[in-house]
Amino acid sequence: MAAATSPSLLFSTSSSARVEAVVLFNICDSYVRRPDQAERVIGTLLGSVLPDGTVHVRNSYVVPHSESADQVAIDIEYHHNMYASHQKVNPKEVIVGWFSTGFGVSAGSTLIHDFYSREVQNPVHLTVDTGFTRGEASVKAYISTNLSLGDRHLAAQFQEIPLDLRMIEAQKTGYEILKSTMVEKLPSDLEGMESSMEKLYTLIDDIYKYVDDVVEGRVAPDNRIGRFISDSVASMPKLSPAAFDKLFNDKIQDNLALVYLSSITRTQISIAEKLNTAAQIL
Repeated sequence: MAAATSPSLLFSTSSSARVEAVVLFNICDSYVRRPDQAERVIGTLLGSVLPDGTVHVRNSYVVPHSESADQVAIDIEYHHNMYASHQKVNPKEVIVGWFSTGFGVSAGSTLIHDFYSREVQNPVHLTVDTGFTRGEASVKAYISTNLSLGDRHLAAQFQEIPLDLRMIEAQKTGYEILKSTMVEKLPSDLEGMESSMEKLYTLIDDIYKYVDDVVEGRVAPDNRIGRFISDSVASMPKLSPAAFDKLFNDKIQDNLALVYLSSITRTQISIAEKLNTAAQIL
C-alpha cells in the first residue's frame, strides 16, 4: 500500500451535499459484507459539483483499509483501479470525497481525509451510523478546515454541512427500514400504498387547517406557501371522480396480480427444491 495521487475535479469549499439513495444502500451493504475483524468500512464517493457549489454524490465504492490507534493503511492501488473502471463507464462521475461507517468523525479520519485531499481539493466526508448510536442510522456530511497559528499548521477541524438525501417514495420506504434497529417484516406493495395514502391524507388535512386559519385570520398569510399550494393543485391531472376511481382500482388490481404471481413462483421454487432433494436421496 503506497501513497499516490490521481487526477480529479478541483472545486471550492462546499456549502452543502446532495446524496442519492443508492449511495446509502451501497454503504450499508458494504458494512454487512465487511471482514469479521473490521470495525468500519471506508470508500470513495463519486459524483459532480453543481453550479451553486453543492456536491452531488451519485455513486461509491469500498476501499480496503486497516487502521490502528495511530496509523491507517489504505489500498491505494485498488482505489485507483476502481476509479479507472468507473471512469470508463461514466467519465462525468469524479472523486468528490469519501465515506465511512460509524458515528461522527473518528481518530483515524484525519489521516484518511488527508489522503483524499491529495486526490481532490476540499473533499466531502460522509458518515453513516450503522451502529445505531442514537437509535437510528443517522447520516452526516463534513468538510475539513485547517487550524493554523501563523504559518504553523496545527490540526484539521471537521465542520458539518447541510445534507440533502434525494429519494423517491420507494427508496424512502427502504431507507426508513434501514434506519430502524428492528422490523418485523418488509412491507408489501399494498402496505406501502396504504402508508403513502395515510401520509397524503395527513398532509391534505394540514393544508385544509392552514387555509382555514388564514381565511379566519388566525394565521398571517404567507405568499410563498400560497404559491406552493397553487402550483401543487395546478399540477394535478384533470380527472373526473369516475376516471380516478378506475385508475386507482386498476393499480390495486395490478399489485394484487403481482402478489399472486410472486406467491405462485415461491411455491413452485419450494416444490422444485423438495423434489430435487427427494431425487438425490433416492
